[in-house]
Amino acid sequence: MPPRPDSLYAVMRLAVALALMTVGASGMYVVAVVLPAVQADFGVGRADASMPYTWMMVGFGLGGILMGRLADRYGVMVPVLISAAGLGLGYGAAGLAGDIWTFSIAHGMLIGLLGSSATFAPLIADTTLWFARRRGIAVAVCASGNYLAGTVWPPVVQHFVEVVGWRDTYLGLAAFSAVVMLLLAPLLRQRPPLPMPAATAAAVEAPPVRPFGLSPAAATVLLCLAGLACCVAMSMPQVHIVAYCGDLGYGAARGAEMLSLMLGFGIVSRLVSGAICDRIGGLRTLLLGSALQGVALLLFLPFDGLASLYVISALFGLFQGGIVPSYAIIVREHFPPREAGARTGAVLMFTLLGMALGGWMSGKVFDLTGSYDAAFVNGIAWNALNLAIATALLLRARRRPAYA
Repeated sequence: MPPRPDSLYAVMRLAVALALMTVGASGMYVVAVVLPAVQADFGVGRADASMPYTWMMVGFGLGGILMGRLADRYGVMVPVLISAAGLGLGYGAAGLAGDIWTFSIAHGMLIGLLGSSATFAPLIADTTLWFARRRGIAVAVCASGNYLAGTVWPPVVQHFVEVVGWRDTYLGLAAFSAVVMLLLAPLLRQRPPLPMPAATAAAVEAPPVRPFGLSPAAATVLLCLAGLACCVAMSMPQVHIVAYCGDLGYGAARGAEMLSLMLGFGIVSRLVSGAICDRIGGLRTLLLGSALQGVALLLFLPFDGLASLYVISALFGLFQGGIVPSYAIIVREHFPPREAGARTGAVLMFTLLGMALGGWMSGKVFDLTGSYDAAFVNGIAWNALNLAIATALLLRARRRPAYA
């Protein structure tokens, strides 16, 4: 008999997905840690030094749709195998790059498009299909791999950058990520249990429910715009906290510690938000996280002392960690299960594009003004847009989710 949702096998898959995401999401954080060293090595401005992160996140986002479709058709193991090759080749090519453009292309095409993308949206979408009773907390655990990577990798990478340099650090990441992912991928060979209970099947045969009273396309567009806006705001501290601390005279190591602290509290936030999501639903969880993220961003403006930045970094992680996983729950609640991979990939693609745009935009604002204050204000404005969309969708959702 094939494994069922909520079974011990489903829990095992969740543990494997968590490990894969922790390895695969390294690309999001490694480049932020090496940004000062890369800028000095290649002799470029802060905006140009931020481009590898931007290209990586664009590739990450676009790859999410491609990998989501592959997972819907062939199972999630195939994208994970592609990811192992992409990360191994990408880190290797970046470590050997002779200029900022080659370094950026390696991040965009290999680490982002073919590498990290397969360990985000496809794994989250796959998790929604293996859990029913505690779907919110299961998705939160899976998505925590993204922040677990942010907790583990910055101090590790910073250590090796100081000891052996950023190039050898990248070559070590190439070997480690490829080997670990190739070993874990076969554990996800089993396809998800797509047959639905009779009651659910009857509901699918009925005329489709309009999500939030909108067409599926319009609803998806609004969710994509919300994801873009929240992550433009989110990227400011995550991408630039290391450089920000360096500019303030605290050193890159302190910034790496703050990034690790921020994402460590993000894990707590994701787990708590997952439990909350099981009680109040994805939309209300998104609204709560967006409001709290705005508060944390405001706190960065008046406080720039070392102790204050540690505290605010922790608060930022604690407040915003549940935002991105809530989109997967919203998609699962309001769209058919058979579309989980593609639609989750599309929405999460825009969250990653938001991180990409925000990472570059903050660097550009810094180059123009010589200060990060305007960049924080820019993030607050984008967060307000996300808050407005989430509020509007919640007001339009006048009945229970169509695909709970």
